[in-house]
Amino acid sequence: MENNLLSEAINLTMFGMGFVFVFLALMVIITNLMSIIISKINPPLSFAQSTISNNSVEIDKKTRTIIEAAIKLHVKK
Repeated sequence: MENNLLSEAINLTMFGMGFVFVFLALMVIITNLMSIIISKINPPLSFAQSTISNNSVEIDKKTRTIIEAAIKLHVKK
């Protein structure tokens, strides 16, 4: 009786650990495949392109002083 119970416990433990390992391996593989597919569909923008387009926005003097005051207040903290 004791031997049978121990062998069933070991069997259940190995089955559970094997299932978790297979699940995590499949999750890693599927995540990598999704990443490859998304990068082919929508290539990432370079940082230089995004900063050039953002600097072309005109800011009036009042808004500029408000932004500068907020930055100074944030730096003080």
